[in-house]
Amino acid sequence: MRFLPGLMLLLPLASPIVHAELIDDVNDRGELRIAVEGNLPPFSFKQQDGHLTGFDVELGELLAQELEVHPSILVTDSNDVLPGVESGKFDVAINHIALTPELQDRFDFSEPYLASPTLAIPFQKGNPAFQGSLDKALQRIKADGRLAALSEKWLEMDATDQ
Repeated sequence: MRFLPGLMLLLPLASPIVHAELIDDVNDRGELRIAVEGNLPPFSFKQQDGHLTGFDVELGELLAQELEVHPSILVTDSNDVLPGVESGKFDVAINHIALTPELQDRFDFSEPYLASPTLAIPFQKGNPAFQGSLDKALQRIKADGRLAALSEKWLEMDATDQ
């Protein structure tokens, strides 16, 4: 019983081991799991040849490239997008999701990537290193003009928040 107080002091140190950071999981897998609906042109949809494309799809591919992992674009039902992120089935949802107070209670978000409406990328709460990596990736895509070009291509205007 004498070791019990010492063990109690060590428990807070073990908590980071129990709850791994999302960025570590993404890097270990070498893959960013991205939820999209896949039926909402011009954001995400299948072309006649079955190829998935659109603004959200290409943004996800760019972000994965910046994070130096493979993009895994996963088409899901609209009812599963946010619950899937919340449960860890998906790492992020790039599905034209507006930053609302209700959603901010449930998720952490990237910085906004489109100005109107204010759109951002939700992911599980409590992942500050992932948030930092995601925001830096978005900033690089904005700074070099790729986000504006993507917006022009799919939305026919520069809708970025620059």
